[in-house]
Amino acid sequence: MSNYLVAMEAAWLVRDVEDIDDAIGVAVSEAGKRLNDKEMDYVEVEVGATPCPACGEPFDSAFIAAGTALVGLLLEMKVFNADSEEHAQRIGKSEIGGALRDVPLEVVETIEYEEDEDIELGSDE
Repeated sequence: MSNYLVAMEAAWLVRDVEDIDDAIGVAVSEAGKRLNDKEMDYVEVEVGATPCPACGEPFDSAFIAAGTALVGLLLEMKVFNADSEEHAQRIGKSEIGGALRDVPLEVVETIEYEEDEDIELGSDE
């Protein structure tokens, strides 16, 4: 049995917004509220990053058209005592998907770690 950090991307719709920063704030707030209502305050919520097609530099995953924004959120949760990486991913999707009904989720990264290890996504260890 191993411990894993599972990161998922969620597609969050925000209606009636004019500004990217407002859309990001609303999306993070709404997702956090729904997770907290299910006592899942252990899930980290932040705005995702998308690489620029021209230069490759990351920018916030948010797009507004006709007053409606699509915000890409990054959701991270630690899964303890999973049988495998796939098992950890299924647990993460089940837990988060249960709290965020009707929100598309996709696993983007899964990292195995030791319990006493401080872990960060994207680190090349």
